[in-house]
Amino acid sequence: MTATDALTTARYADLIRLRAVRMVAPHGFGYLGQALSSAELFATLYAGHYDPARDSLVVSPGHYIIAAFAAAPEAGLLDVEALATYGFDDSALEAIGTERSPAVDLTAGSLGMGLSGAAGLALADRLQRRLNARVFAIVSDGELEEGQVWEAALFAAHNRLSSLTVLLDANDSQVDGPVSSITTLEPIAAKWESFGWAAFDVDGHDIAAVDEALSAAVADPRPAVVIGRTSTKHGLSVLPAGADGHFIKLPAPLAEAAVKELEARLA
Repeated sequence: MTATDALTTARYADLIRLRAVRMVAPHGFGYLGQALSSAELFATLYAGHYDPARDSLVVSPGHYIIAAFAAAPEAGLLDVEALATYGFDDSALEAIGTERSPAVDLTAGSLGMGLSGAAGLALADRLQRRLNARVFAIVSDGELEEGQVWEAALFAAHNRLSSLTVLLDANDSQVDGPVSSITTLEPIAAKWESFGWAAFDVDGHDIAAVDEALSAAVADPRPAVVIGRTSTKHGLSVLPAGADGHFIKLPAPLAEAAVKELEARLA
C-alpha cells in the first residue's frame, strides 16, 4: 500500500465514523463504539481486498452492522441516502442486523454464530468450484467467549478452508464491561494458531499494518485471522472519558461536536 493509498483509506475510515455518528445521532444513543473501533478494519478491507461481486461478507456480531452500512455506499451496496433511515421503524437498516439486512451476505443477531456461517459459505464456494471467491468474516473479541466460535474454527482448519479470513475486532469491550475483566482470552493469536489457523496480530487502527496482514492472510494456505487491537473511542476526541464504548449515549450537543470534528478532518 502506497502512502497515497493509506491516506485515502484513512479518509474512508473517518467517513465511516462520520456516517455512523449521523446514523446514531437522531436516536441519542447506539452502537457507535463498534464503528469507531472497526472503521480502519472495514475501510482497509473494502479498499483493497473485498470484491462484493466475487466474495462473501459475514458480520457475525449483529450490532456491528452499523459499520458495514456506513462503508457500503463506496462498494455500490447501498445508496448513501438510505443511511438516514438507520434504526427507524420499518427500515431495512436495523440497528442490530437480521437475516434481511442489506449490504452483507450474512449477519447474526445472537453472538458467536457468524463464523459457522462463514465456514459454510467457504465450503460451498469450494464445492461449486468458485475458486477465486473469498469469505471475510467480522468477529468481535467478546464472541470468543462462545464455544460455537471455536467449533467453527476447528471445522475450518480441518477442512483447510483457505479462502476464509476473519477480521477480529479486539476492542476489549462488551455489554458487561471490558472483555478482559470477564474472561481471559489471551493469548488470542496463539489460541487460533493452535486450532490450525494463521494468525496476524496488529494495531487495528494502523491501516498499513492491517493491509499487510490482510494480504498475508489471503495468501496463506490456511484459514487466517487478522486480530486488530482497537478502541471504541478511537478517532473521536470529543467523547467524554467515561463514555460507554459498547452503547454510547449521544445527546445533540455531543453529536454536533462529533460531526464537526470529523468534518474538519475530512475537509
